[in-house]
Amino acid sequence: MIKNKDIIIVGQQPWDTEIGSNCKDIALEFSKYNRVLYVNSPLDRISKLRGKGDPKVDKRINVIKGKEPGIVKINDNLFNLYPDCLVESINWIPNTSLFKIFNRVNNKRFAGSILKAIDELSFKDYILFNDNEVFKAFYLKDFLKPLLSIYYSRDNIVGVRYWKKHGATLEPELMAKSDLCLANSEYLKNYCKENNPHSFKVGQGCDFTFFTAENAAVRPEMEAIKKPIIGYVGALWTSRLDLPLLEHLAEKRPDWNFVYVGPEDERFENSKLHQMPNVFMLGPRHPEDLASYIMYFDVCMNPQYINPITIGNYPRKVDEYLALGKATIVTQTEPMLDFKEYILLAKNEQEYLDGIQHLLETDSPGLQEERRKFALSHSWENSITLMSQACAEVAAKQNKPF
Repeated sequence: MIKNKDIIIVGQQPWDTEIGSNCKDIALEFSKYNRVLYVNSPLDRISKLRGKGDPKVDKRINVIKGKEPGIVKINDNLFNLYPDCLVESINWIPNTSLFKIFNRVNNKRFAGSILKAIDELSFKDYILFNDNEVFKAFYLKDFLKPLLSIYYSRDNIVGVRYWKKHGATLEPELMAKSDLCLANSEYLKNYCKENNPHSFKVGQGCDFTFFTAENAAVRPEMEAIKKPIIGYVGALWTSRLDLPLLEHLAEKRPDWNFVYVGPEDERFENSKLHQMPNVFMLGPRHPEDLASYIMYFDVCMNPQYINPITIGNYPRKVDEYLALGKATIVTQTEPMLDFKEYILLAKNEQEYLDGIQHLLETDSPGLQEERRKFALSHSWENSITLMSQACAEVAAKQNKPF
């Protein structure tokens, strides 16, 4: 375990995000034994203009103007930095070589803000941990000169249009110049390894605080739904979920009831699911309430739409299902092969139909307990231990004190 180090974490998700965040979980785990500076992304000009009146944007503007302090103490070892700089919105630039010139200017401003915080907190020989931030952190190793620089890959972000235009070039370059790359799946580790031989799979942790049977409560809307209940909890976005598959399942098995808990994109909102009597779209719920809904499910699903975004990702909702002992079926991807002893993998509509039927017929208390034990082994402590071992190995090869 990394101990008694200073660690700077940059990434795509700010500390004041409302959704669950791997990066925040990692920061909290690191802060048990190290001092950590968690850096929010700098405010960009378009977000400033579009976010007028948004309290989060106003907070960042006040920091830039010097009206509020940029460093916020989260706990004795963890500090959150709101950068006191404004960066330009440059992703519209069509040419990647030209983009890199302006991106370096943005990075220099960003690094200047971080360096002031480093000086204020007296950080020394620090580790730079970059959570999938390809653009705004591309040159930070050059400007901050950390003891070790880590690129953490947890999503195939170049599958997203915003990142693909310049990220298809920049991400491999960033991987190559980082001291090491860490990935939460075998698929992403292999991708990293194409660009950096010091690439390691470190799995993923999951915060199970809210995912216990003791945390579940009676939900009247669920009490009214006849069993068996097949359920999904999470964002209902067609970029990640197979909408035709879900419509097909509901049509083929009118005797099953399907429950979806989460926000919907426009295609889901306008889909046939809303007209089907055996489908219940319950909308978003607070994270602390999700276990109450999952406990009513007889079978949980993660029906991913396979594309460059999803093919290598590690959906932590599967761990959350299993932590509650739930029978689970998911679309087969390479990362999900590690779960194959505890879930069913499906490649098409028929395999989903057959698999759900099998799970309904074979679930048992013994299987539920095995699923719980497996999920709980995916702790952030275990993942951070693997990260620590990787850092120590690379530092030794580079003759760096660690």
